[in-house]
Amino acid sequence: TLASASSSSDSDTGGASPPPRKKHRASAAEGAGEPGASADITGLSSMQANGAGQGQESTELSCLNSAQNGESSSAGGTHSNGLLSSTDNGNSVGTSNGSSTGPVSGTSASSAASGSEAEEDVIRLIGQHLHGLGLNQTVDLLMQESGCRLEHSSATKFRNHVMEGEWDKVSRMKFLLLQQKYLEYLEDGKVLEALQVLRGELTPLKYNTDRIHVLSGYLMCSHAEDLKAKAEWEGKGTASRCRLLDKLQTYLPPSVMLPPRRMQTLLRQAVELQRDRCLYHNTKLDSNLDSVSLLLDHVCSRLQFPCYTQQILTEHCNEVWFCKFSNDGTKLATGSKDTTVIIWQVDPESHQLKLLRTLEGHAYGVSYLAWSPDDTYLIACGPDDCSELWLWNVQTGELRTKMSQSHEDSLTSVAWNPDGKRFVTGGQRGQFYQCDLDGNLLDSWEGVRVQCLWCLGDGRAVLASDTHQRIRGYNFEDLTDRNIVQEDHPIMSFTVSKNGRLALLNVATQGVHLWDLQDRVLVRKYQGVTQGFYTIHSCFGGHNEDFIASGSEDHKVYIWHRRGELPIAELTGHTRTVNCVSWNPAIPGLMASASDDGTVRVWGPAPFLDSQEADGLNENCSNMDS
Repeated sequence: TLASASSSSDSDTGGASPPPRKKHRASAAEGAGEPGASADITGLSSMQANGAGQGQESTELSCLNSAQNGESSSAGGTHSNGLLSSTDNGNSVGTSNGSSTGPVSGTSASSAASGSEAEEDVIRLIGQHLHGLGLNQTVDLLMQESGCRLEHSSATKFRNHVMEGEWDKVSRMKFLLLQQKYLEYLEDGKVLEALQVLRGELTPLKYNTDRIHVLSGYLMCSHAEDLKAKAEWEGKGTASRCRLLDKLQTYLPPSVMLPPRRMQTLLRQAVELQRDRCLYHNTKLDSNLDSVSLLLDHVCSRLQFPCYTQQILTEHCNEVWFCKFSNDGTKLATGSKDTTVIIWQVDPESHQLKLLRTLEGHAYGVSYLAWSPDDTYLIACGPDDCSELWLWNVQTGELRTKMSQSHEDSLTSVAWNPDGKRFVTGGQRGQFYQCDLDGNLLDSWEGVRVQCLWCLGDGRAVLASDTHQRIRGYNFEDLTDRNIVQEDHPIMSFTVSKNGRLALLNVATQGVHLWDLQDRVLVRKYQGVTQGFYTIHSCFGGHNEDFIASGSEDHKVYIWHRRGELPIAELTGHTRTVNCVSWNPAIPGLMASASDDGTVRVWGPAPFLDSQEADGLNENCSNMDS
């Protein structure tokens, strides 16, 4: 265990809901079909301007009490429910749905009319989903028996005009429609017509001038494939028009036209919410609904979580102060008071670790390790009284650099620049250096008593915790610094998430704290861990870094879900203080911990035993679900 004297006092979707739906008999005009497309689009534009549509328009969106809804179709290939019936790769050309036709059973219509608005919405969603599967006759029957229709008649005609490419009939839908029209003219080689659309229709809109400039550049495309590549456009036809409809529907209230694939969206959101609430979910989120069962709630077993001892590494002969997996997850480096660093190889199949090589000669012991971004090099630092650091070539086992600026220095922490060509190092005696791979001093910062270091992804800013219970950001290019985190107790160590947004701090006598570096606020204090004035290193881990793990002076490893303050697991097995925990970045179910008991424990899912045997393992985890 490394004690620290860091308490030094040295100075240095909402939105408004649609109006109530009125139930009434279909008008004669509706039954006869509306003869002109321009009137439909005018009505549709009016509904867009008025939100969900007011007055007469609103009444046409609800389930009908009438005995019939005789909407006729003027577009060829349109099914009786008002939708194009062709499909593309299993998806309907018209993603949303049209109006139903035919006589409505008085009993069924009465039943639907007496239902709640939520029930009507469910019927519409079911109808949309069935249409997407190509079950158009079933959709017709559902709409007839329920007395509902899926969207406004003007929306149906608008959809059909878009899918048929009848741009003159929908020219009032402005920029997106005209852009599609322009691109289709270009693909067909009708350059003059495309130019007329650009000059006479798109430009006068005075909307998105930058985009118009980009569109004008497509006039120089020599052939259709060149146009598709530069415009990142699928070309004239079903695919691009469906995508256009998806964009247009974002401007229309759902009571007029259902959002595309709404049922699938709701189901996917439900599955993702269940996964987010699952304490032990530690695998990649698959957005494909085919990969999950919708018949059962999502639950991950604790047996699948890395809280069972898979291996105990005993090759060190003294306290193990640090452990760290390589960035690609194929190796583990461990540093010990016994003056050695051991490199372990991770078997990609069994996840067992075997000794790869031992790096010797660290007279003061090894208290900190840092892998280079490409895992070619490994830097080893010692405790407070060590003025040297070692830069090893992991591939060859050769010592590339042994750096020491002064015998008075204390180089206890190190961090790599993302370019892999530089690193920063420092210690509590006031040293703060930036060096190259040969140990040559590039820059230095005077008077900073460094406890822990981290380089951010931009390659410019370096975070350093110091003896004033804070983390400051230092820029070696313009020599500026700023305060980011201020704690009330010494910060013994910290680490930063992959995206650079969150910092995980081990704070003396307080435990583990999570900070938002961007907003500079304390997000959460994690409970359970015993933290005094020893240096303990915690880590982010698991898929998407959803979990946090830390050692503790009570000989345990604690694991929390990032969003919860109480531990979800306590791992027992070590017999002395656990100094460091490292989660494998490539294998979410693999974790290692280093302890003063001289061992490194490798944690993984439960072995292939039944649940009773697994719960009876000696080195198991205590379930702390909250």
